[in-house]
Amino acid sequence: MEPVAGQDVRGALPEGLADAIRTTAEDIAELLRGAPGTGGPVPGSEWTVGEAAAHLAQANTLMADIAAGRPRSHGDGTPQSLAEANTRALAAFGERDAKALAAMIEEQAGAYLDAAAEHPSQEMLMTPLGPLTREVLGSYLLTHMLGHGHDLARALGRPHMVDPSRAGLALPFMIEVMPRVTDAKATAGLTACYAVRLWGGDRFGVTFTDGTVSVDRRPPERPDCTLSIEPATFLLMALGRCTPTRAMARGRVFAWGRKPWIGPRFPRYFKAP
Repeated sequence: MEPVAGQDVRGALPEGLADAIRTTAEDIAELLRGAPGTGGPVPGSEWTVGEAAAHLAQANTLMADIAAGRPRSHGDGTPQSLAEANTRALAAFGERDAKALAAMIEEQAGAYLDAAAEHPSQEMLMTPLGPLTREVLGSYLLTHMLGHGHDLARALGRPHMVDPSRAGLALPFMIEVMPRVTDAKATAGLTACYAVRLWGGDRFGVTFTDGTVSVDRRPPERPDCTLSIEPATFLLMALGRCTPTRAMARGRVFAWGRKPWIGPRFPRYFKAP
């Protein structure tokens, strides 16, 4: 029997994903409700706190609609088109009140979970980053909230909510879209293979063949470079929130193999949308 809206969806999604989506939305909402205002800048961004929160509220709504089977368009998947779509959407949405946005972020995360409970988790859906299953869309939703939640926490001087457990649940989305966010200029003519090991057990391989990238859940047997990365650091590097140099200096990333010097280059081959 299919689950119904509002019931526990831990059986419909990978273990822990529903709880991670719910608690991450709650953590972001708590940040916003404690904010002295929303006009302050977000470090490393052109947005204010209010604009970043409004974007999160809109994105959660978009993903909840897609999960419910209501098609939504938002750019063509390229970083430039997504940025332009975000700008248009923010201009058309005037809400910047912290408490109102906090409520919307929580409500729409819950709406996604209701939709996930009502529909097959492996059904393919068209998303801003191409076709994804409803299950991987949930990983996308979590990844997106963690990235912007991290930014809001920094802006408000509060601890962020990116931890190894949540970062691990973001991995299915990261692996799925890695070929779609490869920077063609950075990888032009590149031939190299990497084994990526996240602390705690997750592993995968990334192979570049004359600039074309393929990702496999099984790492290559003889990689040019093996990367051992703390999971939260991997997510933050992938989202452009942490540099390889900084991560290595803090002992969060190690590289070895036949070509260990290509380790720090790995994040540069991708462009976060």
